[in-house]
Amino acid sequence: MLNPLSDVGVESIFTTTSSQIVSLEPPTPIMTPSTIATITTSGEAPILPPIIPSIILENLLTFNSAFRFEERLRLLETSFSEYRQTNQFADAVSAIPDIVHQYMDQQMKEAVREAVQIQTERLQDSLQRENDEFLRNIDENMKKVLKELVKNQVKEQVSRILPRIEEYVNATLEAEVLTRSSYSSRTSYAIASDLSEMELKKILIKKMEGNKSIQRSDEQR
Repeated sequence: MLNPLSDVGVESIFTTTSSQIVSLEPPTPIMTPSTIATITTSGEAPILPPIIPSIILENLLTFNSAFRFEERLRLLETSFSEYRQTNQFADAVSAIPDIVHQYMDQQMKEAVREAVQIQTERLQDSLQRENDEFLRNIDENMKKVLKELVKNQVKEQVSRILPRIEEYVNATLEAEVLTRSSYSSRTSYAIASDLSEMELKKILIKKMEGNKSIQRSDEQR
């Protein structure tokens, strides 16, 4: 059984490295009055604590072997490595929803862009067709208006020119009658029979029919 005073040496082991061997020196005994009285009365020498041999100190447990520090460190490193691997897998799994959301957002944006582009092209085509139809209707209406305008103008011009034509025809007939009467030796009865009222009417009717045909051709244009 070790002396209780040797606890000081054991505590010194934990404050040094495991490779050093500490030689313990016996502490100086404290001289109390009772001890002095005993020494004085008995005359005997004081009892010193025994010196612990170095071989006993070598057999004491070191710090690493006592607390299995290296083994615990290896277990901690292994546990930490497993935790990192598990944590990386968990991070990868937790990142999947974000990746899916990003992909869906991108696909949705692309789909919306294509739909807007298709709708825009359809609207442009529809507007172009409506514009072409509008221009075609305007062209047709303008042609109709111009046709009616020309027709009315032709009628107005014919109505103005027709009396002049009649006057010209009458004047021409009178001149023809006078010419024939002056240069012909026929009797007034023969002249009158040649240039009877029927002939004059026929000539006038032919002139009127010619004017009407000219008017119809202008209207068709």
